Amino acid sequence: MRNQPAGGRQRVILEDLQPEIDGGKFPIKRVLGESVTVEVDAFTDGHEALTCILLFRLEGEEEWRSLALLPLANDRWQGGFEVASLGRWRYTVRGWVDPFRTWQRDLAKRLAAGQDLAVDYLIGAELLEETARRADPDAARKLRESAEALRSPLTEEKSRVALDPALLDLAARFPDPETVVSWPRELGVVVDPERARFSAWYEFFPRSAAEEPGRHGTLADAERWLPDIHTMGFDVVYLPPIHPIGSTKRKGPNNALTAGPEDPGSPWAIGAAEGGHTAVHPELGTVEDLRTFVAAARELGIDTALDIAFQCSPDHPWVRDHPQWFRKRPDNTIQYAENPPKKYEDIYPFDFESEDWPALWEALRDVFLFWIEQGVRVFRVDNPHTKPFPFWAWLIPEVKARHPETIFLSEAFTRPKPMYYLAKLGFTQSYNYFPWRNVKWEIEQYFTELTQTPVREFFRPNLWPNTPDILTEYLQHGGRPAFVIRLALAATLGASYGLYGPAFELYEHAARKAGTEEYLDSEKYEIRRWDRDRPDSLAPLIARINRIRRENPALQTNATLRFHGIDNGELVCYSKTTPALDNVMLMIVNLNPHHRHAGWTSLDLDALGLAADQAYEVHDLVSDARYLWQGGRNFVELNPHVLPAHIFRVRRRIRHEQDFEYYT
Repeated sequence: MRNQPAGGRQRVILEDLQPEIDGGKFPIKRVLGESVTVEVDAFTDGHEALTCILLFRLEGEEEWRSLALLPLANDRWQGGFEVASLGRWRYTVRGWVDPFRTWQRDLAKRLAAGQDLAVDYLIGAELLEETARRADPDAARKLRESAEALRSPLTEEKSRVALDPALLDLAARFPDPETVVSWPRELGVVVDPERARFSAWYEFFPRSAAEEPGRHGTLADAERWLPDIHTMGFDVVYLPPIHPIGSTKRKGPNNALTAGPEDPGSPWAIGAAEGGHTAVHPELGTVEDLRTFVAAARELGIDTALDIAFQCSPDHPWVRDHPQWFRKRPDNTIQYAENPPKKYEDIYPFDFESEDWPALWEALRDVFLFWIEQGVRVFRVDNPHTKPFPFWAWLIPEVKARHPETIFLSEAFTRPKPMYYLAKLGFTQSYNYFPWRNVKWEIEQYFTELTQTPVREFFRPNLWPNTPDILTEYLQHGGRPAFVIRLALAATLGASYGLYGPAFELYEHAARKAGTEEYLDSEKYEIRRWDRDRPDSLAPLIARINRIRRENPALQTNATLRFHGIDNGELVCYSKTTPALDNVMLMIVNLNPHHRHAGWTSLDLDALGLAADQAYEVHDLVSDARYLWQGGRNFVELNPHVLPAHIFRVRRRIRHEQDFEYYT
């Protein structure tokens, strides 16, 4: 037959498999123990019944595990599996027109109609015999026994065997391979530790941790901060670069082009005679001191994150030993970093496209592996969008293949598409536009995009109200209430968030000059001494909110974030719930740090698991205030100078037969 299509008996059409990122080019993300729910459109011509299965396996396993997909509506099928190991998983779907399923379905209809089924039983027996020829010996024996039963003169026995669901499941294990249609590619799932989904980060400079004014802090000094960080409820402590700092073109206070003899320089100008990316600044201590710090943090349940910045000071040993890794100018000098008209003469970027690029790439990979050997499993990567995408596409799988528990945080404040692409390439978490989303419509639009579109399958936002580089105008001019507002938003909109402290808890807000986001007397260029015992510190409030996050599973995910109506543009209202609705959290925040605002809510009661006529209590877990509400329309008023946010736990009102009421 001319123009006969290949696989002419493959009649099932598979379309729109989800989740799938860019046609299967990139894996989705999950954390250990989570489920992957897979849906696909599957249909065929005519009226025959289909069987669709989901196949999944941990990468490296030879055998697929399988389960049946179940039909929903309109030819949509669904199934799911739990990822029970760290690493990379694979999944795909298959479907076929199933003659035995069709026969069993139609037999049940004929039996109910009281029709003569003698010939139908013989047809079923033949189908089972045919399936047995493809089956393994044990299954073949059971299929042939069932076929014999269908040929038996005992009518009652035949109907019992014919409609047995277990027989259908057994037959479905051995389809005719010429009829099976497979999704054209295997899809991936990267499975990370739980910290990838839910975490609270605290950043500080160890060199500012000394108790005595004017002394350069050490890692031992920084270790003494760990109990306070633990008390505040943080589970990741993030250290800016801890390496030796170059002296050539060293920056002075407030980014001055000239440094004095006592100025420590910027930690991001990495490398000096004492070493480079695998060395510790001598005034901070030694690699052994770092291992001690990591172990002490782990005893408190805190992971240590190191900053990885792939750039060098002019004094870095690699500049001397591997000059081919850097770009040369026409005058034979090495090209320093620039963002015209700004010049960063204390930093040399790598030339990732040099002729010796394979050796450079391997050296940079080995930086991660070195610190992993010291016990570090979390890394904040500086400006990954200024390095080639192919580099990250190679490096991250290289590291995670050996250490699947490793977490990479992308610090890429760039355009949306490059930011998202880095997440697709494997960055576990990502900085994002949260610092600059301050008004209601921006917050609702942005977080709906992050949590309710396909972006949620690969992009895990980590929300930071401030960083050493970012002091937003909102924080500069909003006073203490602005810091409380941004804390409440970061900690409840996102399952993962971070603070640059103690600048945050002491609400440091002075800018170097108007119109910039640079701190005055920035800690990036000088050693600071912080009065962490100040009575007006936000530390107790931070501790309370972090405790609320730990005690309420609804706040530990982004998947259920939903916005609700409220008739005041300065108030934003949103909720998070657990799947079983046994933990329901409702947040209302006054976005104006200067003025009191009030409004009436329009709650989506279905999203909260509430009936229109059901009374319920909302318990503010910050202030401990309790209010009795009913229905979706309720009044709220928030004074930013008292407390600008409600973090409510919703408790349903239950009435017993004895008219005893309580809330759950």
